Amino acid sequence: MESAEFHSAAAMLAWQVELGADEAICDQPINRYELPAALAKPVKAAGADSKTVARPVPFAKVAEVDVVAIARSLAAQAGDLDALQQAVRGFDHCELKRGARNLLFGAGVAGASVMVIGEAPNRADDRAGVFLDGDVGQLFDKMFAAIDLTRRGDTPTIYLSHVMPWRTPQDRDPKPNELAMLKPFVERQIALVNPDVLILMGNAACQSMLGKRGITRMRGDWVELAGKPTLPMFTPDHLMRNPIAKRDAWADLLSIKARLQG
Repeated sequence: MESAEFHSAAAMLAWQVELGADEAICDQPINRYELPAALAKPVKAAGADSKTVARPVPFAKVAEVDVVAIARSLAAQAGDLDALQQAVRGFDHCELKRGARNLLFGAGVAGASVMVIGEAPNRADDRAGVFLDGDVGQLFDKMFAAIDLTRRGDTPTIYLSHVMPWRTPQDRDPKPNELAMLKPFVERQIALVNPDVLILMGNAACQSMLGKRGITRMRGDWVELAGKPTLPMFTPDHLMRNPIAKRDAWADLLSIKARLQG
């Protein structure tokens, strides 16, 4: 190679290196997208059985907890109302327990003539830790005093309960799964109180214990629940929002009085 050609080639090579070329061009082009005619077989490990197929290990399934069955078992073990209240207090499967201030299990004594099952504590009840606080409670007391029934005193003739012992967020309607998991406690409570008459106040109480809603349609018609004559009624909250419904509530109260006397 002449000196001029050498220096020209060297200069061109230096220029390519400066541009970042780091591999020499082969004599023959390489098609890097071309697949080989046959892929190399993997080498089998010594002692491996050709019939053995490695299978992925499945994820362990999380066992589903039957919270209704747990509630039913706990309720059945309670021999009195105090034991049942402790069972409800220790039941950790309802998220409402974590957001409420107080547990409102029941108020009254076993053997009361009438057991009133309401929907759930409202904000005022939850804050005060009592059933039917404020104006709602005063209306309730006046209603039942008219037929010689009371929730107060040493020997109350009314036992109060709820299908939900804890307040729901923003006083929303209880969800079906919440009602289902707590229903066994209410059923056991009915058995322990053993009233002459049951009253279901509101849609949520009817949905939980009777499996249906529509309090306007159901109120006034006696049904049977747990072997007890049962009457759906409007809640005092509903009567305060709809005063015209007090006429129907008065008819229901007279029906309760007649049933107790009969």
